[in-house]
Amino acid sequence: MSRTTTLLAATAIMTLSGAAFAQDYSLEPTFGATELENGFVPDPYEVTITSGGMIDAAGIGCAGMIADAPDFRLNYVAGDDFPLILSVESDDDTTLVVNLPDESWACADDTENSLNPAITLDTPMTGQYDIWVGSYDGNFEESTLFISEVMPFSLGADMTSDDEFAAPDFSLEPGFGSIELVTGFEEDPYNVELTSGGPIDAASVGCVGMVAAAPDFRLYYTAGEEFPLILSVMSEFDTTLVVNAPDGNWICDDDSGENMNPSISLDTPMSGQYDIWVGSYAGDFEPATLTISEIMSR
Repeated sequence: MSRTTTLLAATAIMTLSGAAFAQDYSLEPTFGATELENGFVPDPYEVTITSGGMIDAAGIGCAGMIADAPDFRLNYVAGDDFPLILSVESDDDTTLVVNLPDESWACADDTENSLNPAITLDTPMTGQYDIWVGSYDGNFEESTLFISEVMPFSLGADMTSDDEFAAPDFSLEPGFGSIELVTGFEEDPYNVELTSGGPIDAASVGCVGMVAAAPDFRLYYTAGEEFPLILSVMSEFDTTLVVNAPDGNWICDDDSGENMNPSISLDTPMSGQYDIWVGSYAGDFEPATLTISEIMSR
């Protein structure tokens, strides 16, 4: 028997032959399982687990002490739009060990900005992912596993002060897609299901709420003289709205819409690119619906 071990953190590949490993992906996962399909919402999907175990992951070329059975199992349907990002947040020094659908192993220890691990699969496979969260020191600690397609970097204890993303960046690709709309568009309102929140304080551009580094959505809009452009959000949570307009100006709103939801109405909208972030006032990652309309606001 041989398996290929992919060491993503060190970008090294090795083949291990003739060895029997104690960790067993045929066992039932200790903290449950889920099925997710490309484009899932809410994103990230969060799982609370206990890191650590009695088995040294060095046997498959990884770091940390892990359990026998997987901590969590993901059955994933991949697409062409997004990567698959697995990361951990913990007060402990954790590691990440994943058995991929092709039975190869992917490992991670520390990211650039924290002691928490993250694995990004740019072209993920469809199939079963068995996931272990290890402890570098052998401790058993409460940790959170994040499964995402849009997070640009690992979650960590210092995630709100990451130097690489000090402000929202409209040069990045939007996390939940884009659309071209011409004034008078028939599917009005146009709705986008997304996840609000992120690690960036929108105060950096004069707005409120915590947002992602990349835009959540991008609108290419051809304006006319008959209609306004109305951007609004519907959510059960306290969301905010941050927009970079075609002229480069930032437009913000917090509670102008119904039920503490934000809404921005542009009476004389410009034609061009609108980069849109849906923030979370409390910093949580929560499901939300972005509405683009010329005739209504929520």
